[in-house]
Amino acid sequence: RATLLLSRCLLKMVKGNIVVPEDILSFCCNGLQGSTSPPRARDPGEREETPGAMGGRNPTEVQMSQLVLPCHTNHRGELSAGQLLKWIDTAACLSAERHAGCPCVTASMDDIYFEHTISVGQVVNIKAKVNRAFNSSMEVGIQVSYEDLCSGQHCSICKAYATFVAQGPPGTKVKLKPLTPQTEEEKIEHSIAAERRRMRLVHKDTLKDLLTRSPRETELETRDGSVVVPAEKTRVESVELVLPPHANHQGNTFGGQIMAWMENVATIAASRLCHAHPTLRAIEMFHFRGPSQVGDRLVLKAIVNNAFKNSMEVGVCAEAYGQEMSVSRRHINSAFMTFVVLDEEGRPRTLPMVVPQPGDGERRYREASARKKIRLDRKYVVSCKQTEVPLSVPWDQSNKVYLSYNNVSALKTLVAKANWVLAREKEKVRIYTLEEDKFLSFRIEMSVRISAGQAFPLLSDLRRRHEWDSHYASAEFVQQVDEDDMIYHVVSRTLSRENKPQDFVILASRRKPCDKGDPYVVAFRSVTLPTHPASAGFTRGETLCSGFCIWPESEETSKVAYYNQATPGYLNYVTTNVVGLSSSFCTTFEACEKFLLKNKDDLIARLQDL
Repeated sequence: RATLLLSRCLLKMVKGNIVVPEDILSFCCNGLQGSTSPPRARDPGEREETPGAMGGRNPTEVQMSQLVLPCHTNHRGELSAGQLLKWIDTAACLSAERHAGCPCVTASMDDIYFEHTISVGQVVNIKAKVNRAFNSSMEVGIQVSYEDLCSGQHCSICKAYATFVAQGPPGTKVKLKPLTPQTEEEKIEHSIAAERRRMRLVHKDTLKDLLTRSPRETELETRDGSVVVPAEKTRVESVELVLPPHANHQGNTFGGQIMAWMENVATIAASRLCHAHPTLRAIEMFHFRGPSQVGDRLVLKAIVNNAFKNSMEVGVCAEAYGQEMSVSRRHINSAFMTFVVLDEEGRPRTLPMVVPQPGDGERRYREASARKKIRLDRKYVVSCKQTEVPLSVPWDQSNKVYLSYNNVSALKTLVAKANWVLAREKEKVRIYTLEEDKFLSFRIEMSVRISAGQAFPLLSDLRRRHEWDSHYASAEFVQQVDEDDMIYHVVSRTLSRENKPQDFVILASRRKPCDKGDPYVVAFRSVTLPTHPASAGFTRGETLCSGFCIWPESEETSKVAYYNQATPGYLNYVTTNVVGLSSSFCTTFEACEKFLLKNKDDLIARLQDL
């Protein structure tokens, strides 16, 4: 209570332009963080506490708890999504600035799926921390949950990833310091952050590619007994004047405030379609294209792009202009929001159909259908846990980016596990095992006198695997997905229980290091292709997660590690050799070393010829 009174007094003094002594400000700030006394001065010779000594806690971690009051809610007494977005953005920005040591601005916010609503009187708990820092941008991971103070119940609301950019003085570029992950969870998030960044950069290309392959004609969905509503009747346009309370500490419009305004107009547009109060279920990537300042007018536009049976997509954008209307508007942000309408039992209601306007309306209608497919693929492949993804996922153009992401991130997650146990060591080859749930994983590693850059192309080409791995009979190159992803049809010499050779359709995804200390990665997982169905002559096998990681040790040597997550029905030799710790593993890996050394010189010669 004393801290609260002191903070109120300080606020009045600041508003009255009264200078507050630095030690009082320090006490207030520490008190608001939960401390009951000012920070203790270090004794002479006492070492400063390092981030690693803070009980293992990430120094960028920010925790925020907010009690949901009536002013934060909608007509149903539930926390409005716009208010939640403001809190999320605030916590994420504080975390980013802790790491950068300078002002930061929101560049984008990844997809958010809201699992539950939050009622008045419940507490929203938000935890944000920097997962990885790149050059001048960083990814912040945010976890949101609610707490019922009466029952003590805790429940997850959503998980989000935001990208922030550090802002230096005008004309300068901030170089962020690298972040060193401490825990297993932080190492996983740090490693996969590079994959999420890659996925963001190709998102637009994925949509364009899917639209190119889909029919150009707009085919309206038909539903018996459904009401038909022209899309133009759902259009909303609203203007907001940016005032000082809407700005952040840099004078720019607070990103969370813009997102809240966008959610407001999107909700109105959705209500005009269904004549009911909709519930926001998902938001597809906010992307800030530029800043706005105090005094700007923000024009917010929203329209229902498409209505499916139980959900609708609302497109919303924000544009800014100054006092002069003659000046062209600046595009600030765009997003796509998915709404549902729930009945009294909490089940989604059937929605009216939308008739788009010719031209841009039809384009938005088609794009909404494409985004729905991409969204479902992304949620199915990316958002669910590794154990919930089927071994062989059907591959097509709409989900190729997300299957590649899942392929690489699954391997990186396996690499970051902390409980590997050394099972056997023979000369230079070391075999490790990892037991968890229903999976038995193994890792085989050794140092080889070949640079990581030379080993990378040799190990990523499955067509040459049979030259050193006696379990491979052949590998047919099926499709070049892109520069980093290929699909192969592999035939194994290992016989199945039906006494047939096994075959696999495998997606191979390659990644070069994103930063110093990162390995070269070659990840493998099974996929399903219509052109290569299971045949009577083979037993179709599946692999969930396997591949190579290659770490440079010097200019001429590297550490090569092979990982495999063995599942029931996978290659018989995997389980046999792991249980018996057979020397077959060592023999195969020694053959791999000879293959790399033999082909190293040939590879150098070919590169010189190029």
